[in-house]
Amino acid sequence: MDRNPSPPSPANGDEGEEEVVGGDCIGSTVYSKHWLFGVLSGLIQVVSPENNTSISDDEEQQQMELDEEMENEICRVWDMSMDEDVALFLQEFNAPDIFLGVLAKSRCPRLREICVGILGNMACFQDLCMSISTDKNLGQVLLHCLYDSDPPTLLETSRLLLTCLSQTEVANIWVERIRDHPAIYDSICFIMSSSTNVDLLVKVGEVVDKLFDLDEKLMLEWIRNGAVQPPDQPQEDSEEQQVFRIVPCVLEAAKQVRSENLEGLDVYMHILQLLTTVDDGIQAIVQCPSTGKDTWNLLFDLVCHEFCQSDDPPIILQEQKTVLASVFSVLSAIYALQVELEYLKIESVDLPLIDSLIRVLQNMEHCQKKPENSAESNTEETKKSDLSQDDFHLKILKDISCEFLSNIFQVLTKETVAKGLKEGQLSKQKCTCAFQNLLPFYSPVVEDFLKILHEVDKTLAGDLEESFPSLKVQT
Repeated sequence: MDRNPSPPSPANGDEGEEEVVGGDCIGSTVYSKHWLFGVLSGLIQVVSPENNTSISDDEEQQQMELDEEMENEICRVWDMSMDEDVALFLQEFNAPDIFLGVLAKSRCPRLREICVGILGNMACFQDLCMSISTDKNLGQVLLHCLYDSDPPTLLETSRLLLTCLSQTEVANIWVERIRDHPAIYDSICFIMSSSTNVDLLVKVGEVVDKLFDLDEKLMLEWIRNGAVQPPDQPQEDSEEQQVFRIVPCVLEAAKQVRSENLEGLDVYMHILQLLTTVDDGIQAIVQCPSTGKDTWNLLFDLVCHEFCQSDDPPIILQEQKTVLASVFSVLSAIYALQVELEYLKIESVDLPLIDSLIRVLQNMEHCQKKPENSAESNTEETKKSDLSQDDFHLKILKDISCEFLSNIFQVLTKETVAKGLKEGQLSKQKCTCAFQNLLPFYSPVVEDFLKILHEVDKTLAGDLEESFPSLKVQT
């Protein structure tokens, strides 16, 4: 479960510590109930009505800042709340209601961040997650935190949401709440398109990815939100002028995290892949030429110039397998619409894509080779589980790569094949790898390619027929 990081410990951690006696311990911990009562009582005072009457500008500025001693103490509570006994005790003391009051009334960004962070830690425990999620008032206030302008508060809110969305018992509660708050779409789009905070972008992306995975209806609503016709736009120009906001925002976030966080890039590529599972999503990508070009250029650059390059060790595929699967899937979906997309010059991309796809398949063969002496590594169940998970993701990548490669092979011309032979993208070694992976499922495609190859290089075509006897009779 994704817990909030432990905040920095106060500089003088031992100062003011209460001596913990037997009956004062929280559960099996050494934490003091009395001390925790004091901290929570202090929070109540912060948001009490008498402290929120008419105030001057100077007093308002003070309320925007958190007293150092209180910050140190509440940070300790944040740290402690990762312990289940402490989290349960906070629930018994109605701490969520106190945090609700803070979030509803406090003007202090740091205090709001810490309160959401503590709730996020509490939500890591199933029963507490249920309690937090079913509290309608708390749910409303937490969603309202997504409109906050403070990046740390947005980060903690996103973490909490992702924690709740990852628990099947309460996920639908949050999906429905988010669907009932259309403004959340605008807030999330704004974050993705304008934030430079990589940690925040990754976490927001994970929330969007989870939402789209859980609820296709919500995904469709968000796709169509960006396609709303501006009131002053001429009706006849509506189709050409539609703006699909979700895709440009996802692309902008992907570009921002690209060089700093592979996991984050993986998340945003998977969001694009989810969009291609519905027709409206594909149209959101390709219908606007600028968005379609931007999507294609980014993904094409990733697979042809960044991922799984010729000078990379084959094992790099293990690290890149999920993001490559998403990228190839989206490229394949766009490629399939090539006849409709005048702005996409397919001829110039065929050979680089073939080269990239075959290199991935070659590296996959290396990754799937089992070590000769693997008895020791197979003794632990966890390692077996990890291995099977790796194999599962590699199989998905292989299936997507083979389908994409077969689609490209189907449109290759004699001129393109000749160029590929000259430049090395269609060498004997690479053709052999392609055939090994495409056969027997894509036999008709391989046979048609071999016919073209006979016209260009009979010797190579004959060698491949010798290596794959099943093709001889067909040609």
